[in-house]
Amino acid sequence: MDLALLEAKLAERGEPAYRARQVWEWAARGARGYEEMTNLPARLREQLAAEVPYSTLELVHEATARDGTVKALFRTHDGRPIEAVLMRYRDGRRSICVSSQSGCPLTCRFCATGAMKFGRNLTAAEILDQALHFRRIEPIDHCVFMGMGEPMMNLDAVLGAIERFPDIGITNRRTAISTVGWIPGIERLTEVDKPIRLALSLHAPNDALRSELMPVNDRYPLADVLAACERYYAKRRRMVFIEYVMLGGVNDRPEHARELAAILDPRIYKVNLIPYNPTGGDFEGSSREAIRAFRDALERAGLRATVRLTRGRDIEAACGQLAAREAARVAG
Repeated sequence: MDLALLEAKLAERGEPAYRARQVWEWAARGARGYEEMTNLPARLREQLAAEVPYSTLELVHEATARDGTVKALFRTHDGRPIEAVLMRYRDGRRSICVSSQSGCPLTCRFCATGAMKFGRNLTAAEILDQALHFRRIEPIDHCVFMGMGEPMMNLDAVLGAIERFPDIGITNRRTAISTVGWIPGIERLTEVDKPIRLALSLHAPNDALRSELMPVNDRYPLADVLAACERYYAKRRRMVFIEYVMLGGVNDRPEHARELAAILDPRIYKVNLIPYNPTGGDFEGSSREAIRAFRDALERAGLRATVRLTRGRDIEAACGQLAAREAARVAG
């Protein structure tokens, strides 16, 4: 919902300021449309429905996996495809993964989004509407900015959406922003007085391999990125999550685990090992045995390491898969 447009239209009609607050309260509780907002006059509800779209996004496709994961493909008003995912966990958590850009300009080789042509930054309203879509399905309580795009390149809009997240059930402490190592954004987040979690998509323990997988490393080398993360920790006193996608025969060897352990301070970092969800490119996922051995090597070195549950594989829930297909369909 474009809240600025809502406020402008209400002001044009001479409505009291509290009307915008009433509308937002309904939306944040999961109302499916203006017609459910029973404390607004019926005529006003009709006018808002005609003048202020209830969402800035059009739902193109939605699929539910056997494990309960829900993936949504949206289209913006100018035809840009974006994706978001709802992940349901047995302990009751309901976590969403949202996008900050349509496409991504940073072209990581293993990522389906990176293979797309970059579209544009999303607005705060478009980010917020991804969350509101899932809030209309059920209560949600965690969010990761790990969908399409590099959030640190669009940090104003990301933070604008996060301002509203507590109203829909997602506190700042349960919000994480993932970056491939965009240092200006990490530095800005360090100065933001909110307990937002920082996650670093690392994926390689040395510059040579990381530059091969992630061209951004040529601009912001590994040592500089880790130094920025450590400044974040020093200021915010929150551990940094290391995201490490496991690519068979590429970054999953014992020597890679030893290198990774050597560069990460266990007081600052926790490692999440991510089984690779193949996207039809040049990479295969590591075997379970390789992932287990990698984790064990990190833990022997004193690092906390977990293996992320693979979710939504049967609905192509890897970042960018559906959107890339939609972009190719439209272009064709």
